[in-house]
Amino acid sequence: MPSLLIRLVLAEVTRWYAAGVALFLALQLTDALSSTVANLITYKPALSTAAGAFLSLAPSFLNRSLVLAVPFAILLALARMQSDNELKAISAGGVPPLRLVWPIALPFLLVAAITYANANQFAPQGMARWWNTWYGVYNMTPPPPEQLRYTYAPPGALYYAGKVITPPGSDEAQLQGVMVQRGQTILTASTGTWNTRTRTWTLLAPWETRPGQPPRALTGPVTVPQTDRLRPAIIEVEQTTTSVLRARAADPGLPGTDRREAAFTVAQRTADPVTPIIFALAAGALGLLLRNRAAAFGAVLVFLVGFYALWTTMPGLARAGAVQPDLAAWTPNIAFLILAAALAWRLR
Repeated sequence: MPSLLIRLVLAEVTRWYAAGVALFLALQLTDALSSTVANLITYKPALSTAAGAFLSLAPSFLNRSLVLAVPFAILLALARMQSDNELKAISAGGVPPLRLVWPIALPFLLVAAITYANANQFAPQGMARWWNTWYGVYNMTPPPPEQLRYTYAPPGALYYAGKVITPPGSDEAQLQGVMVQRGQTILTASTGTWNTRTRTWTLLAPWETRPGQPPRALTGPVTVPQTDRLRPAIIEVEQTTTSVLRARAADPGLPGTDRREAAFTVAQRTADPVTPIIFALAAGALGLLLRNRAAAFGAVLVFLVGFYALWTTMPGLARAGAVQPDLAAWTPNIAFLILAAALAWRLR
């Protein structure tokens, strides 16, 4: 294929791509502003604080825009070329239209590299700064990390806490909704503490239950040994770096839901950066079949809505264990890769 032809096609796609990135960035910024403008007016933060908060969302906004702009740019660029009979001229010159797809897709390898770096490092850090900034705007201290439904079952015993609250820099965690079963004795309490240095649990004013005896209230605190380690509290996956999520996914002491969610997010942060390339292949093949810009705009909507439906459905299925986390993360890309192959077969 002549290099001049490749440059001309890429120049057309690049112009539309820049416009698409700007469009999707503006839409996301408008959405973020509309959801927070009331709080900005109420609490009147400094301009630098508000600007810093929105700047922390830039990696996440950029990732979405870089991906969503791919089908937008390719479909509209090819539709324009189709309506001006440029694709017919290229075909008449002896270049099969399908050969245009690969040159269009290759530059998006750079987009994939940028989105990978953003998704795995910068976007999680940005989301954490976003939430911490708003606690400052509200003049509140960020709540200490907490873990829900903690369970530990060594031989002959069972330890349960509905909530474990870990203040930063403290050797002692707060327990809520506590139950300890050791042998035939069951202790329950509304609150307690976990001392990580002495590896003990202290139940405050617990109730004691023994077989064949009615429960009785104990007047003072009761301390029992607890040999499990205090794990880092579960932080929202969108605020957690990939290295931490990998450790979370491999931790057998965590609930299955948390492990599966972490494993899915790790896989998704690899799968999502590949999406621009898959989009380029599928949109390139689809764009060669379109005849006008109206059809291209409709195809963009169908394209993005179809992908979004899969992309938003898979996390819930992965957390529930209905689909393996890795398969769930890659399903949208697999579906659109199959679409690209079907369209390419149609164009052959």
